[in-house]
Amino acid sequence: MHWLYLLLALIALAISFKTTSVAVLAVCLLAALGFLLAWVLKLLASRVDSQTRDSALILDPVELRRLREQAEARRAAANTPPPSSSSV
Repeated sequence: MHWLYLLLALIALAISFKTTSVAVLAVCLLAALGFLLAWVLKLLASRVDSQTRDSALILDPVELRRLREQAEARRAAANTPPPSSSSV
């Protein structure tokens, strides 16, 4: 979609080169500038969007707390020595 803005900007620029009217020239140059700016912003937005993480993968606080508790329980279980069987 962002390439359409670039194409429209080039068409407006071509029209501004071919026209003999000052009013059409001004309108076409402003349109070319606007379309060029829209193209750059849309291109940057698509690049930023492709680099962002999926929001579905972000953990909520309850899930994060549950995972921390599980990790602490595993660490506590790993640190406790096994029960020794002493026969007396």
